Amino acid sequence: MKPKLLIGIFSIVIFTSLLMYNFGNSISTYVNFEQAENRTNSHVVGKWDKTGDYGFSRETMQFSFHMEDEDGNIRRVVYSRPKPNNFEQATQLVVIGEMRNNVFYANEMLMKCPSKYNENPDFEPAETAGM
Repeated sequence: MKPKLLIGIFSIVIFTSLLMYNFGNSISTYVNFEQAENRTNSHVVGKWDKTGDYGFSRETMQFSFHMEDEDGNIRRVVYSRPKPNNFEQATQLVVIGEMRNNVFYANEMLMKCPSKYNENPDFEPAETAGM
């Protein structure tokens, strides 16, 4: 075989391997706090534990609170941004980040809030004028 062909095939194999490796590392699955201990990037689903203290620290510029995951594990979560406006109304939270020393450090936080557009079976639309 020609050396240029071998170099081309070798380059394609290396590039494909690196691409698949990076893709595998970027995928994060939903885990609980215990499983997040051994991962560098995790999504943890849970709800705000209202019995723990929470608040924004002006010294560290971080919002912290306690969260209970779906398995009942409660951990302190440190969010690197200010408290979201609708945090208290959220029925479910997804924190994205990593666990260090039994504290979850979140880079992102997603909130599921109750919908104001729930279906109401007793609702009857008003009649439209002119029809």
